[in-house]
Amino acid sequence: MILAAGSIQNPGYVPTQWQTFLLTTLIMILHAGISSMPTKWVAHFNSWGSTFNMFALVAVIIAIPAGTTNSPKFTPSTEVWGTITNMTDYPDGVAVLMTFVGVIWTMSGYDSPFHLSEECSNANIASPRAIVMTSGVGGLMGWFLQLVVAYTVVDIDAVLNSDLGQPWASYLFQVMSRRAALAILSLTIICGFSMGQGCMVAASRVTYAYARDDCFPLSKYWKRVNSTTKTPVNAVILNAVLGILMCLLLFAGDVAIGALFSIGAIAQFVAFAIPIAIRVFFVGNRFRKGPWHLGPFGPWIGGLGVAFVLLMVPILCLPADTGSNLTPDLMNWTCLVWGGPMLAVSIWWVVDAHKWFKGPKVNVEHAIHGNVIVGIGEEQIAAHPGDASPHTSRSSSPKR
Repeated sequence: MILAAGSIQNPGYVPTQWQTFLLTTLIMILHAGISSMPTKWVAHFNSWGSTFNMFALVAVIIAIPAGTTNSPKFTPSTEVWGTITNMTDYPDGVAVLMTFVGVIWTMSGYDSPFHLSEECSNANIASPRAIVMTSGVGGLMGWFLQLVVAYTVVDIDAVLNSDLGQPWASYLFQVMSRRAALAILSLTIICGFSMGQGCMVAASRVTYAYARDDCFPLSKYWKRVNSTTKTPVNAVILNAVLGILMCLLLFAGDVAIGALFSIGAIAQFVAFAIPIAIRVFFVGNRFRKGPWHLGPFGPWIGGLGVAFVLLMVPILCLPADTGSNLTPDLMNWTCLVWGGPMLAVSIWWVVDAHKWFKGPKVNVEHAIHGNVIVGIGEEQIAAHPGDASPHTSRSSSPKR
């Protein structure tokens, strides 16, 4: 988006792949630096970023209809709801489902609260509440934004194939004046930077959690908590380096780098769906709910979520073209890029990992009832009879 803004300002400038890669690398280094700060600083940065995101989103939803230069201003509802721009070789229904990768990415921010649960206070209430609020508010505001785009976009094919190389920037430039498009694009860039940093924080904490369970090679390095910042700096650096290396797929073409987006959607949705499916279809009423939950709606929502994942995983692996129109550079390589590492991990599990990995390591125990002495590192907490509230203490996790 930054390079596209440069192209809008200077129509003669065409970004190169190297410029895109180097700028992405710089941004990821900045994200890594912010994500390595003490938890309190990261919290302040995320709070300001989230607040700015909300205000910017409302401003954009209002500004685009008000500032559009289209004539007429809005596309008729009969065309918005009655016409499907199918740019694939599949029936319209499948084509619509293939567009859900955008919806999945829009709704993916709800996973951050539970990745950061070890670093927040009152996590058993704050995390699930944040998950519901994030998905609810994000879904509603995202829906309004999609309506604005649907009613104002003029030529979808021109947006997707613009020389700017960035569909959102192309869309803004198509429906607004240059100055207005740059203003809104600037807001989006700031929001995107904030969201990217949030992704880096969440990813690094996942890496830390798995390393703490000794799941990775060289886990002893990745699970170290920095003595100064009290955050997993090594895990942040590992994520940044891997992210930069994966961005090298940019030089293999748009389809190759595009596979990363499908992989991200499939990987996280499969990871989320597994425990939800176990809870809904196997554990049932034996599941012990936390203090903040969805009540009787929980199993139904969970079941629908699992069904959605089962539907979308094969859809996200489909290429847009079929038959003689399908060439290697148009192939959807998601199955290979995601399935290859998953196959390797599965083989590793069967051959070796199952011998020593016995599940996540519990470093904070809960005394629910009875006379129990709970050992936590070098500390001990006595649980008294009749005390039904869980006892917790500081553990080896990042600073709370």
